[in-house]
Parts: sequence; structure tokens; C-alpha cells
Amino acid sequence: VVDCATLTGAGRVALGTDVPALFCNDAGVDVAEQLVAASASEQDQVWRLPLWPGYREQIDSKVADLKNIGAGPYGGAITAALYLNEFVEAPEDGADGGPDEAEETAQPPPWLHLDMMAYNTGSKPGRPEGGEAMGMRALYRLIERRWGSAAK
Repeated sequence: VVDCATLTGAGRVALGTDVPALFCNDAGVDVAEQLVAASASEQDQVWRLPLWPGYREQIDSKVADLKNIGAGPYGGAITAALYLNEFVEAPEDGADGGPDEAEETAQPPPWLHLDMMAYNTGSKPGRPEGGEAMGMRALYRLIERRWGSAAK
């Protein structure tokens, strides 16, 4: 599962306007490393930040299951990613078409989250000022390397 969002300004504050923040769950570490490598080869940089479990308590709520913002002004990109991670669930028994497994063994799928500005503040070769699909070249290359090209 990959989601791309202009979710917070916190990723931009941490990494600047050119580099999207990349987060992943434990199941997605290998895929995240492959995406970082693809981003370097495509000159479409992404940078991995930690999905730090120590900040998870910041999205606890007294009146709801969760709140969608951290407890303070710090670590906003991480708390936003932790919030999204709460919705990445293991498939229900038998939902994958395979044999039913005990609920305790079901694991969530690999998940990557790109938090990006998606806007170029100035023109650069191949990247004019304005809206930008940051990380898309890298994602395409990752998909192509893992599952092959559509053109055969």
C-alpha cells in the first residue's frame, strides 16, 4: 500500500521544498529501501523519516478513538504518519484467498507514506515552477523493477 499526500507542512519544514518525507511500517522497510534507491537513480529524491512509536501517544484522544494531530508543535510529520498507520490493517481471515490464519498471526501489508509539498517554488531543468508530482518517477521505477514494465 502506498499513499501520497500533501498532508502536513511539517515534512517540508524538516526536509525543505524539494524532498518528500517517506514513512513505512515494519512490513514496508524492504520496499522503502528499494524506493530510496530508485529515488536516487531517478534524481527524484525521497528521504526516509522514522515512524517513531514513542510519539504514538500524542494522537490518543479523550473523546474519540484517535485525534488527527499531535499534542504539540513538534514531530508533526511523524504524528501524521502514525495516524495514517492506524488505518493500515491486516487482511481479515481468508480475505487474501489463502487459508484462514489465526488472528494473532495476521500482519498488516507493507505500507509506504510519502508526505510531500508537491510544488516547485522555482524552475529547474525538467521541473518547472508550479505543481510537481514529487516521488512519482521513483515510484514508477520501483514498480517497474518489482513487477516489470507494462510495455513488452
